[in-house]
Amino acid sequence: MLITQDQDHSSISLLAEVSRTITNEDDINKVLRLVLFIMSENMNMLRGMITILNRDTGEIVINESFGLTEKEKGRGRYQIGEGVIGHVVKTGKAVIVPSINDEPLFLDKTKSRSKKEGLCFICIPIKAGTEIIGTLSADRQVEPSAADPAIKKSRGGESRVDMMQYYVDQLSIIASMISQAVRLKQLAHEESVKIPEQSTAGESSSKQKSAPEDENKAGAPQAERPSNIIGNTKPMIALYNMIDKIANTNATTLVLGESGVGKELVASAIHYKGRRAEKPFIKFNCAALPENIVESELFGHEKGAFTGALATRHGRFELAHNGTIFLDEVGELSLPIQAKLLRIIQEKEFERVGGSKTIKVDVRVIAATNRNLEELIRNGLFREDLYYRLNIFPITVPPLRERKTDILLLADYFVEKYNKANHKGVRRISTTSIDMLMRYHWPGNVRELQNCIERAVILSEDNVIHGYHLPPTLQTAESSGTPYTGSLQQKLDSIEQEMIIEALKRTQGNMTRAAVQLGLSDRIMGLRIKKFNIDYRKFRP
Repeated sequence: MLITQDQDHSSISLLAEVSRTITNEDDINKVLRLVLFIMSENMNMLRGMITILNRDTGEIVINESFGLTEKEKGRGRYQIGEGVIGHVVKTGKAVIVPSINDEPLFLDKTKSRSKKEGLCFICIPIKAGTEIIGTLSADRQVEPSAADPAIKKSRGGESRVDMMQYYVDQLSIIASMISQAVRLKQLAHEESVKIPEQSTAGESSSKQKSAPEDENKAGAPQAERPSNIIGNTKPMIALYNMIDKIANTNATTLVLGESGVGKELVASAIHYKGRRAEKPFIKFNCAALPENIVESELFGHEKGAFTGALATRHGRFELAHNGTIFLDEVGELSLPIQAKLLRIIQEKEFERVGGSKTIKVDVRVIAATNRNLEELIRNGLFREDLYYRLNIFPITVPPLRERKTDILLLADYFVEKYNKANHKGVRRISTTSIDMLMRYHWPGNVRELQNCIERAVILSEDNVIHGYHLPPTLQTAESSGTPYTGSLQQKLDSIEQEMIIEALKRTQGNMTRAAVQLGLSDRIMGLRIKKFNIDYRKFRP
């Protein structure tokens, strides 16, 4: 199918807006309503519906809609196999109805369409894994307007079949993106139907009302901090809530963030908080190896597939069967490998290098990158369809500069860690060092802080981390955002003052003992105390 530049731009804008809505909204009802509204704005859609299958009763009902009244929406009830929607749920395959007037399978149970409108109807299955849980459908005019992004500035013209396939592709990706939200709605709907059977007539009404409300407020309580992550700031609490929200699902997740923020730790927390916690957690860095080796590592190879393939090898996806695979630096994969990855995510199957046997796997995929994938798509370096398969649940890990109050928590943790590793006894970080740590902009994030503290622990000789133990990048005034314009003597005075204060802290305000530690006489110590206007008494217990 011919894709124009306008189509390409429109598609990216639409799917990016849907992705942001899913990420930023906690209210599931609102998410689904907004998604339909976004579709109407970007796809020239006259009506849209999200239906949900009740597995207990076998009934399919309209849960959210655009362009329908509440009365019309209430009429939309189907059995599996009934009408176009029932057929899609039964077969799991998308259906395009070029004209609803000519399709006997189209029942129009909502009574919302007029034959004069000249409508086509597209219905896509919504899946949770391989299970059909509902449908996403849209009404469009048979003859699209000239403003329609699907036909604007077409190079050579497109057939209506091509145009409809373009919308099927878009709807399929959106259906995949909202599948976890629909699953939650399905569970809530099934529970609300059961409630009247288990309660008295007087109780049923209030309980039915409370079920969706409870489900929508499920993300409200503050999530417990994962044991492998440190931080108490608001951005981190939001991160913990998102981890809790998706851990028990099978949703493909894309972890975003700068280098060194801890994306692997987030992936690990998602796995070990979920129902696959007892199964394998396999990690793979997509940027660490050449393309031909990456393919063999991910998918395995058969004996004799290439020179040196002396035996059959199981790839990372096979090793991760029933568990989770974490693909770090996924933006570095080549386009051919991206195509194979897309197939695994969609079909749950692949072939080893040099093999013809199709291997089925049940693997949750968590990917991570510090690159701008949308920019890579525009440059032809990353597949758009793969991006939206990975981006069903994006999680952004905040950089260290946005969680400054976590710096000391992290620094204390790393001090303890490297004390044990290096048989050191560092007990304190000096005030000057703390100021330097807090002022620095941390381009390397938590990883840079970890390396910084490890170095300081090793260099410390008095069980205190001083400013001069920190790397030169932190000691440079420009790097810390505190340019120094004074003379050399002023700089030396600043260092001397820091050392005297640290000595007084160690000796709990005992000037004589502090002088001995610094190699000064009592007289010189008294002069320095007076010069720097230091109150030694405030260090006493």
